[in-house]
Amino acid sequence: MNVILLSVVSFLNDVSSEMILPLLPVFILSLGGDEIVIGLVSGSMGFVSSTIKALFGFLSDRLRVRKPIVFSGYLSSAFFKFLLSLSRVWQHVLVFTSLERIGKGIRTAPRDAMISESIPKEKGRGFGIHRAMDTSGALLGAILAFLLIYEFDLSIRDILLLAALISFLSLIPFIWIKETYQKVRMKRAFNEIGRIDKRLKIFLVIATVFSMSNISYMFFLKRSEEVFGPKFYLVTYIVFNIFYAIFSYPSGVLSDRIGRWKVLSAGYLLFAITSMGFSFVNIGWVLIPLFSLYGISFALFDGNQRAFVSDLSDPKIRATALGVFHTLIGVTSLPAGIIAGYLWRSFSYSFTFLYSGLLALVSSILLIFYGLKAYRSN
Repeated sequence: MNVILLSVVSFLNDVSSEMILPLLPVFILSLGGDEIVIGLVSGSMGFVSSTIKALFGFLSDRLRVRKPIVFSGYLSSAFFKFLLSLSRVWQHVLVFTSLERIGKGIRTAPRDAMISESIPKEKGRGFGIHRAMDTSGALLGAILAFLLIYEFDLSIRDILLLAALISFLSLIPFIWIKETYQKVRMKRAFNEIGRIDKRLKIFLVIATVFSMSNISYMFFLKRSEEVFGPKFYLVTYIVFNIFYAIFSYPSGVLSDRIGRWKVLSAGYLLFAITSMGFSFVNIGWVLIPLFSLYGISFALFDGNQRAFVSDLSDPKIRATALGVFHTLIGVTSLPAGIIAGYLWRSFSYSFTFLYSGLLALVSSILLIFYGLKAYRSN
């Protein structure tokens, strides 16, 4: 039941978030920002949240609580979404989106630990359910954003305010969510980090390399906006979320059956192909299948990375390990965003997506060799 309830929370919260996120590039540009600012904002969002994920994962293990920390993270995000609707210059957007992401940093590791502990024998299935619900919320949010701005003629500020109200509604299921912490002493949890499984350490390095290639969705949307115009570019984001939602649960189940590293390698490789496609394609209709592949690649690697970290971590420090994972892949979002924005403005969009694709390809190759060595030798 916990997995379902947490998935409902994520569903509603992502309805809120995805009413905001696809509009951010346009909102930033309307407030005087440019491609560098888009990269700065998107990078800062990931960087700020990720710098505290390990800390709150550790606190969750040390204090032996999950639920209050997860709740406070969602509450914090809802509050700063409300403040975001009051933004008047792009600097406000930078500050409020970064502060909103602090809530994500607080909740992510203990929430993922709750999912893992609620369905320990089928972690891929558990994370697949969560990611499918999460992404279904994202799909609904993107559709609502499209309808509200183009059919009902609401301003971006009105949509941001409505999104904040929905985010507050996402807190209601916490009434029925149950605590899942392990009833063991964890005073030395943080000291155990130095002795985590070698396979996990290697995977964390590979995942960090991949995160440098996983540039913000804002760049994909900006390219779509250039091709389709300011109205129909949101349709491509809806396509992304449709395929992300459809394939999230099956990819989790598949990873339970054939192995995480195999599904993750496929996800990394598909993302590389997608990014390279964005680099070379200049025909509008071709972007639709590319956004489909973009969604499928996320379905393959997003939830399964979390499940893999859970597999390889000691239950006593599971939230801590997940926090370290999220921190490592998140702190790279700032330099990745700045690099992507610089390449776009100084050269062209092709260089941005080529950088992303080549680095993702390297990550896929590294993970394949890692899997062959670590698992086939056993």
